[in-house]
Amino acid sequence: MIKLFTDAATKGNPGTSTAGILIIKDGKQFQYAVSLPDSSNHTAEFLAALTGFQYVEKLFGNTETLMFFSDSRIVTESIDKNYSKKYNDLLMQLAALQAKFPLVITQWIPEKENHGAHTLATQKLHSILKK
Repeated sequence: MIKLFTDAATKGNPGTSTAGILIIKDGKQFQYAVSLPDSSNHTAEFLAALTGFQYVEKLFGNTETLMFFSDSRIVTESIDKNYSKKYNDLLMQLAALQAKFPLVITQWIPEKENHGAHTLATQKLHSILKK
């Protein structure tokens, strides 16, 4: 089983956006902090999730169960309902990635439990804004 944690950080609305991605497999952590296109916070959260699933697939393929954790209610609730009025295109892209895996369990978690991905995203954002 693979665990995926994602989070986004955004300065402005829309504005500079980044993603933090934490992947845990067999007790090993894989950490990524990436730049995203300028986005609103909600869009950035979807983009962070999409990027996270792409990283998992690149690293490990798509043959294992995946536990996906996010502190974004809009992302997790949209996945649960398979519907989003405003972010439907991003949701459909995410659903297509998830469908490649035999089982994806999506879980909303409080921000304090998403510390790893959150820290990666905010550190990347701060490094970009310093330039």
